[in-house]
Amino acid sequence: MNFSASNLIPSVPRAEFLAGTRDIFPLVIGAVPFGLIFGTLSQGSGLSFAGALGMSAFVFAGSSQFISLGLLAAGASLPLIWLTTFVVNLRHMLYAASLVPYVGRLPQRWKLLIGFWLTDEAYMVAIRRFQSPDDSPNKPWYYVGAALFMYLNWQFCTWLGLMFGQLMPNADEWGLDFAMVATFIGMVIPYLKNRPMAATVVAAAIVALMARNLPHQLGLMVAAIAGISAGMAIDTLMPQNSRRSSS
Repeated sequence: MNFSASNLIPSVPRAEFLAGTRDIFPLVIGAVPFGLIFGTLSQGSGLSFAGALGMSAFVFAGSSQFISLGLLAAGASLPLIWLTTFVVNLRHMLYAASLVPYVGRLPQRWKLLIGFWLTDEAYMVAIRRFQSPDDSPNKPWYYVGAALFMYLNWQFCTWLGLMFGQLMPNADEWGLDFAMVATFIGMVIPYLKNRPMAATVVAAAIVALMARNLPHQLGLMVAAIAGISAGMAIDTLMPQNSRRSSS
């Protein structure tokens, strides 16, 4: 699957916005079951209807929201829930760091929008547009189109799950969440262009499996650090001419 912008390079804000919504569409579809299940499970975990909608609106982080539901159902304290979600979302610091060269000079209002709407899916789509060789000044609008589409979809699916979730008993056992796994695999594959990237993915996958039982989802950060370290090590060891040929 290719989630990057098409060969037509948009040059005006509206075209960039629409290109972003188009290119993230496959990932939006993959997120639909995830959002439905979250809405379905929310009220059974002790979260009110308004609380579930508010969490999707103001937290907007699928994995953290599911973890929070489990902690709420277990009677965990708020500080523990806050700490756990913070750790799980630390990976967004890695995303943000890689976006700085492209958005660092934008006005503060742009940075606030980009930061709030920063998700795995929006990042994977938008970073390819930011890295494209053309010098369009309207690339942030591409990000807005992609991220806003994903945001609205998440709100709608949460609401659908809350409204009609009772019609789907044991929805968490249906395996619908595998759609998100398949989506993430599709997002990663286009980046396997050279040995450092392959090493990053393989190392992160192996460490994620080994560290999956660490508390508070710390295995995610450990795997991310391991993957980055492996990729940087391979890139450093590669001869200069090999780097050019594989890029």
